[in-house]
Amino acid sequence: MIRAHDFSKTRRFCALAFLLVAYFFYAWSWNTVDILRPYIKESLSLTDLQAGSSYTLQSIGAIVGAVVMGQIADKIGRRNALVISMIGYGCGLLSALLVSSYTGLIFQRIGLGFFMGSMFPIAVGIYSGLFARDVRGVIAGFVLGTYNVAVAALGFLSAAAFRAGYDWTVLLWAGAVPVTLALFAFFVIPDDRNFIPMDGKTEDETTAKATLPIAELFKPGVARQTILLATMTGLNFFAYQAFTGWASTYLKEDRAIPDTIVGDVLGWQFIGAAIGGLVWGFISDRFGRRIAAWGFVVAAALIPVYLFVPMPIGLLELTGFTYGIMLSCSAIWGPWLSELYPPHLRSTAASIFNWGRVISMTAPLITAPLAESFGRAPVMSLASVAFLLAAVIWFRMPETIGRKVNI
Repeated sequence: MIRAHDFSKTRRFCALAFLLVAYFFYAWSWNTVDILRPYIKESLSLTDLQAGSSYTLQSIGAIVGAVVMGQIADKIGRRNALVISMIGYGCGLLSALLVSSYTGLIFQRIGLGFFMGSMFPIAVGIYSGLFARDVRGVIAGFVLGTYNVAVAALGFLSAAAFRAGYDWTVLLWAGAVPVTLALFAFFVIPDDRNFIPMDGKTEDETTAKATLPIAELFKPGVARQTILLATMTGLNFFAYQAFTGWASTYLKEDRAIPDTIVGDVLGWQFIGAAIGGLVWGFISDRFGRRIAAWGFVVAAALIPVYLFVPMPIGLLELTGFTYGIMLSCSAIWGPWLSELYPPHLRSTAASIFNWGRVISMTAPLITAPLAESFGRAPVMSLASVAFLLAAVIWFRMPETIGRKVNI
């Protein structure tokens, strides 16, 4: 077997570039459930609870996909699993064009969620094998940055589509791109089964041998850590869904901001998030993974300002932009999770990120009824509490990074 060091930087960065493209369209697909929520709700004549439950349904699929595909990736190779996921989520997004009822939406979102839930652990498994530990935070920042650029693009282009007179369903055709590109992964990304990962040892296993690799995450000595990490990611997702998930509906229905502006307001939030991923990645590579937890603390403080302080559109966009930067502190979770466990469990360990959706998928089911009784803004403020609790757990977790070395 060869070592990842033996691949040229050009080879490794081309693999990363392909991965970022795949991640862009995964992010686009995932966030149609939030950015396009008011329009899906209107076109299918859904209630707030039904519209919000589409996220829950998608999350159910993502949890199953993360657990199943994360382990499959560790057994058959992350590159091979990536091809399966790209074809799966691309077809899943295209199938939304055929949905005409709430029943159809249920099946479409669960199926789409399954393949999207596998993208994070697969991506982490690939770039963690190709790049050194003390630059993975920045790499993770680029990955999350790509995610947020995709969401910003979805927001900006949805506003542009309305201004140009197009129907919102035109945005669903983006699913054709990952389906078309998937097979090129075999030519661009090295087969991780056949090389020793960066920072790895010759005696390390590169793929999992156990029938259920996930069981290793619950062995004595790491079981408590695994449970706390899953709780932390769950609180993050709950907070995200409680605030960001309802943001487009809040702006449209509560603040009465025109459709032509809503996408722009949200777009700046995700531009901030794209920049924030790089900022927190750079910081965590030099000062440790835990310092990034301060991003959650600041994000918790900004949420009530966004919701309750009267401000013009420009200042609202600036507040959302700053919130986006802080929210992206979780960008470094991918490499951090993979560093906390043995190399052959890279994708399975990274899948913990999506286990948190067990908690977050309840957010719309909790917040929608509460919003009807207390108003949308007060209920969206629950996100601040969840972010603070997640930060407390994060500060108590192990550190995995030392000082910077060469790429």
